Amino acid sequence: MKLKIETTSMNPVIIRSFEDFEQYNGKEIGTSDYFKITQNQINLFADATHDHQWIHTDPERAKVEGAFGNTIAHGYLTLSIVPHLWEQIVKVENLKMMINYGIESLRFAQAVTVDSEVRLIANLKNVANLRGTVKAEVEVKLEIKDQKKPAFTGVLIFLYHFN
Repeated sequence: MKLKIETTSMNPVIIRSFEDFEQYNGKEIGTSDYFKITQNQINLFADATHDHQWIHTDPERAKVEGAFGNTIAHGYLTLSIVPHLWEQIVKVENLKMMINYGIESLRFAQAVTVDSEVRLIANLKNVANLRGTVKAEVEVKLEIKDQKKPAFTGVLIFLYHFN
């Protein structure tokens, strides 16, 4: 049975060292608040990435021709909000530097339609002390409110250098 630790943006888990991370090894760290995906965010992401495919940016066409009845967020847009949601779950202090090291087993399972609300659930799969650098492997799931399937699942790998 996994220990479930409830957190929100008002009460993130505080991590100041490898030992703090280690106590969550193999456990659910927490869940973020819900975050609404708007058409404006989708359009801004399309501008930033030069990906203006109509399924994302043309609401009228998406309603008529699209498979989802509305526009959908880019898969990478949903992935790009992870840092915002992660900070609601974990607040890392005493930090010199953090590096996004990798993503493993990323699977986009369901489209996120415009105006959907999503939240991140994080489990610490593994943590290792690599000669002073902490490598944290975090299993994540981006849930879509009122949907059975998540937007995506995967394992994010972070490197933390503490002071």
